[in-house]
Amino acid sequence: MASVRSVVDRVGPTLMRAVLLPEDCPAVADVVIAEPGSPGHLAAGDLVLAVATTRAEDATALVRSSASQGAAAVLFKPPLAGKPAVRQAAKSAAIALIEVRAAASWAQLVWLLRTVLDAIADESESLEDTGSSDLFRLADAVASVVDAPVTIEDTNSRVLAYSARQDLTDPARVSTIMGRRIPDDVLARFRSRGVFRELSRGRQTIFVPAQRDGTLPRLIVPIRMGGELLGSMWAVVAGPVSDERAAAFADAAPVVALHLLRRRAHADAQRRASEEMLRAVLEGRASPRKVMAELELSDEPHRVVAVDAEQEGLRLSLLERIASGVGRRPVATELGGLLYAVVPDGDAWSALRGALAAVPNEVRIAAGGAGEVGQLAQSRQQAEEALGLLRAGLVPGRVVTFEEVWTALTLHRAATAATAASIGELGPLALVRAHDEANGAGYLDTLYQWLRHPGDPRAAARELRIHPNTLRYRMRRVLEIAPLDLDDPDTRLALLTQLISLRWA
Repeated sequence: MASVRSVVDRVGPTLMRAVLLPEDCPAVADVVIAEPGSPGHLAAGDLVLAVATTRAEDATALVRSSASQGAAAVLFKPPLAGKPAVRQAAKSAAIALIEVRAAASWAQLVWLLRTVLDAIADESESLEDTGSSDLFRLADAVASVVDAPVTIEDTNSRVLAYSARQDLTDPARVSTIMGRRIPDDVLARFRSRGVFRELSRGRQTIFVPAQRDGTLPRLIVPIRMGGELLGSMWAVVAGPVSDERAAAFADAAPVVALHLLRRRAHADAQRRASEEMLRAVLEGRASPRKVMAELELSDEPHRVVAVDAEQEGLRLSLLERIASGVGRRPVATELGGLLYAVVPDGDAWSALRGALAAVPNEVRIAAGGAGEVGQLAQSRQQAEEALGLLRAGLVPGRVVTFEEVWTALTLHRAATAATAASIGELGPLALVRAHDEANGAGYLDTLYQWLRHPGDPRAAARELRIHPNTLRYRMRRVLEIAPLDLDDPDTRLALLTQLISLRWA
């Protein structure tokens, strides 16, 4: 049976939100409407809709009465769910408290809740497939009402479903269905006529006359729920439509809205479940077999990609770019302010890297090593370590892989361990360091480059952007400040280890 949380997740934030969810509450069984002045007879697991409740005192009494009969949750419209007395009553009675959006219709909500409960009760049937076929059947039903071929589209002008009889339309409609969205040139013509402006304003129906290029007239109805524009229905008509016929077309919009909300609720629930599973596998808490099944990962090596972008909008746009790079939306989630995605190694990773080549300068991206699904937690750690090098400016570029920066990682790990052992405090190097801090002479950098390029003072001078004679002068000053036997190979090795710890830690 469904939990209150799963029902709320599937219906989605457009219609409701959870104000209080106790840890231990009964599974949801049915939806009932509370009668004015009394909740009536309730059964365990009921969702109680407070349709007629307007006062906080009545709401508190309804919460207590519902909890005493084993109900799973009580649903109120604002502002009742936010009242302190109502919240305290729900908390004390250990019953879920749900707030329904003010603009939502109680009748539509009852229908949608029961649809969601039926879908959860039969998880063996794909809700997504069923919802899609239902939407096509609904398009056919609407077409028979308006006596014209119909398309149902989302807010981005993508075709979600279409009716039969599309052979009676025009080339613009055929192109729309073939491409699953309105072509850009047709879109521009409708936009120039103010069609989308009228849709956003909430007009009940919009009639667009025939156009000179042969595009037939359109009757358009916005699809709304709770004040939010979810999409639109487009009918290709022969000419102006009677008021009765237009009203019948508009009357179908609320039913279509429920179907669109149902699809979105399912997609949101699936996305949240996928994100939670991804978090579990990135933290090493999930079975590889279960991860492969639920996230639909192929049996091949994958990489974890970590994206560092401060702005939320930028992270979302990067997610779209990731999707275009690999051909399908990857499993992705956010953890600790970073965006993580799991992509197959090989061609998919190469394509993704190409898609990310034009990322803004403030975005840094690192990929962990490729491995089996059971090694994704390790790949995540590798991605984060490589990302740390990018953040610190220790490696160039904006997109790197763990394997590409192995030399920097080796030096960084060695420096970190050496710093923890306080090796920089040993020997006379501290004298040179103190002189640099007091005078800003840069002798530590000079000694570091001299040791990195043994026997090649010109190469060391190029790294420092100074003349070789200047390098020789600085080295003489270093030996005057600190008694160092640079002819001894162990001394040179020890000094280089100390300087690496100062530079790379």
